[in-house]
Amino acid sequence: MLSLLKRVFTSFGPPVAEKQGDPIRFGVLGAADIASVTTFWSLIAALTPPLALITPAKSHPEVIVQAVAARDRIRAEAFAKKHGIPDVKDTYQDVLDDPNIDAIFIPLPNSLHYEWAVRSIRAGKHVLVEKPAVDNEAEAKLLFNLPELSRPDAPVLLEAFHNRFHPAVQKFLTFINPADVVHVHTDSMVPSWFTSKDDIEFNFKLGGGSMMALGTYNFAMLRMVFVDEPEECLTCSTNVYADGIHDQCDYDFKAQFRFPNGGIGEATTTLRGPLWWKPSEARVTHREVVVPDKTLPASQEKVQTRQVTLHGFMHAVLWHRIDVKDSYLIRNKADSRPVKAWTETSSHKAYTYRDSGGKFASAPGEDWWMSYRYQLEEFVNRVKGSETQYWVSGEDSTKQMRMIDMAYGQSGLGLRPTSSFV
Repeated sequence: MLSLLKRVFTSFGPPVAEKQGDPIRFGVLGAADIASVTTFWSLIAALTPPLALITPAKSHPEVIVQAVAARDRIRAEAFAKKHGIPDVKDTYQDVLDDPNIDAIFIPLPNSLHYEWAVRSIRAGKHVLVEKPAVDNEAEAKLLFNLPELSRPDAPVLLEAFHNRFHPAVQKFLTFINPADVVHVHTDSMVPSWFTSKDDIEFNFKLGGGSMMALGTYNFAMLRMVFVDEPEECLTCSTNVYADGIHDQCDYDFKAQFRFPNGGIGEATTTLRGPLWWKPSEARVTHREVVVPDKTLPASQEKVQTRQVTLHGFMHAVLWHRIDVKDSYLIRNKADSRPVKAWTETSSHKAYTYRDSGGKFASAPGEDWWMSYRYQLEEFVNRVKGSETQYWVSGEDSTKQMRMIDMAYGQSGLGLRPTSSFV
């Protein structure tokens, strides 16, 4: 318990690193005010810049949050004062026009991601844009194929899929053989008392919907487990506020996808969950495979069925657990009659890449690093031209939006609207 408290306390209040060399100077577009929080999603909007950038930047020796702008300058000034940001700009464009700013963080509503990511790239800035990076695949194809991104001195563009950078997710994947996966169940939720239908997550024009808010995490986990893209969205059922205003935005959904190996991936999310918050979960079931065993007579065979579950795939620094359950059976080959059956289980955690034991075992990190801190480390590495251990490419982000479009198309709610920005 003491180690957990220490880890979480340090995560939210990390040691301040002395800035070195030529640090990357960030500008932030948007300054949600924690004082005006009334619902869960306004809380998320208020916490996103601090958790996703400002807090991890404190412990990174090569990052400075230099400037912020908001629609309301007074709010931006209060935000800057609270978080020790030196410069306040009148407009988002003023941040982009500042030659001292190297990179832009975009935590705006989903519908504004595309426009301001494009504007930032055209201003020659590196971009860290909150997920989902855009509202649909059409926007993704335009954004991630901008001519500016193919130049030798191209800016770095990253969709901020922070949880994918955490060692827990990477260790989880080491227990999985994608070719043998037959079924994956993923779920995520927030309690109903945390949400209101007046939240931006239920505003269709702003790119709202539970698939965009939480479901996109589920979809990404499915794609990572199968190491492939879904061929088809088989089903997608949703529930909406049927009031004629919010009825294009799902407050929950359940979708099933078929993947090329024949496996089924299931994603379910609700923004109106029960009273207690249930950690996100990804549960992977493998097909039965024959395990070589030279101790057995030629007439018998040993088979294994594996199930791997990651509890807490979204915010693993707070708590997570990886459960591995291997069910074994020895049977006669002739008639499949069972001879012996047993189960072996184990549980694992990985707060650092040293714990992961995988291909990233030598990567830096501390047990108190949030997934956002791991993400920032890689973003800086890419900007500085250093080796990155893990990355979410533009092609990956485009395929992610294709999967979201599949689900919305199957649901009957329709794709999220494309930006009018040219």
